[in-house]
Amino acid sequence: MPFLKLAALLRPFEDFFKKQASGGLVLLATTALALILANSPLRDLYHHFWETKLTIGFDNFGLTRSLHHWINEGLMAVFFFVVGLEIKREFIAGELSGPRKAALPIAAALGGMLIPALLFILINPAPPASAGWGIPMATDIAFALGILALLGNRIPRSLAIFLTALAIVDDLGAVVVIALFYTGDISLAALGFAALCLTILVAGNRLDVQHPNFYALIGLLLWVALLQSGLHASIAGVLIGATIPVRSRHREHDFIDRAERLLDRLRLFRPVPGPFHDDEKLGTLLALEHACHDAMSPLQRMEHEMNPWVIYGVMPVFALANAGISLDSGQLLNTFSSPVALGVAVGLLLGKPLGIFIFSWLAVRLNLCDLPGGCQWTGILGVGILGGIGFTMSMFITNLAYPLPQLITDAKVGIFSASLLAGLLGYALLSHHTRHPRP
Repeated sequence: MPFLKLAALLRPFEDFFKKQASGGLVLLATTALALILANSPLRDLYHHFWETKLTIGFDNFGLTRSLHHWINEGLMAVFFFVVGLEIKREFIAGELSGPRKAALPIAAALGGMLIPALLFILINPAPPASAGWGIPMATDIAFALGILALLGNRIPRSLAIFLTALAIVDDLGAVVVIALFYTGDISLAALGFAALCLTILVAGNRLDVQHPNFYALIGLLLWVALLQSGLHASIAGVLIGATIPVRSRHREHDFIDRAERLLDRLRLFRPVPGPFHDDEKLGTLLALEHACHDAMSPLQRMEHEMNPWVIYGVMPVFALANAGISLDSGQLLNTFSSPVALGVAVGLLLGKPLGIFIFSWLAVRLNLCDLPGGCQWTGILGVGILGGIGFTMSMFITNLAYPLPQLITDAKVGIFSASLLAGLLGYALLSHHTRHPRP
């Protein structure tokens, strides 16, 4: 029985792990497609397509943006919404729910953000290049878990859970950095309206409003307000996710009692030929469906429903729109040797593993936490190297940090090269470690 309870508790993580791992393959494929298109005879068509203007609204009342902006400011808000749900879940009932449990991933993520940013600034001390210090701070959870998935059962499950928790704290840090350092001119009126919308969402949470349409409607107003305020609109996604209720409508014993009564009623119905039920039986089945719906936390239900859309939809579309950089052979060498590309690559390849490993070691040494069960320091170093796979969040910050196309290209070349090497090195180290474990 204890084994069955443990398996039931770990099943949500396993589902999350499988989705993220397979999503990494889709993300890799769309990235490759974007690079092929951007360096093919279709390069002009590829770049011009994302600059197509799209208006949502009416003639005199609407928002007009390019497809590229709609993806980065609109579609990515959905990505950040799921990030907000994941952060809240982890802090309430996951690997960040207690001080000792949270200490290791928080320390590792903190080191994995500070050291890369410091190395980038050392290489790029002056503006405008220095504005990209936030680029090497990010970890792409889909790609990183995809590498771990290739190792299968050869790595401890606790190591994958540690990487997931670390990446979620990393995402939270990236959101804070974006909100504080990558904003435009602030409109106090729009910011005030955004604060009002957030207050309504928090009040809805306190009043136990569980219908998703309430959060969708007020959340949309919050997104528009932040879009006009000067803050990046994607921050709205995290704020909305943080206000989604965690309490289910019915307590567990109430649900069980109601479900048993409905099941007893279903057993009394006679089987009927054909695929259709009579009205009374259909009503009972629908009542059971509603009971199951109300027994789930809105946060868990939304995260479960939204995750596939983000992993297989939002992130690949983002990669397709942002990963395409056009380079010729002569330009490629100059781009690789540029300070921005070098700063990003050094930050991700060297700063990430150093920061994650050193801060993790300090946290354990100071007795703030313990190593995950079954893990050794070689595994922590391997996770640190995989933390150097920046990609999605790194590209997102690149677009905010640099207005100049050449600096954006330099940063993306650094992201791609460092992420590829980090994936290969991390896989090699963890694969060797699992073949030759310490006795």
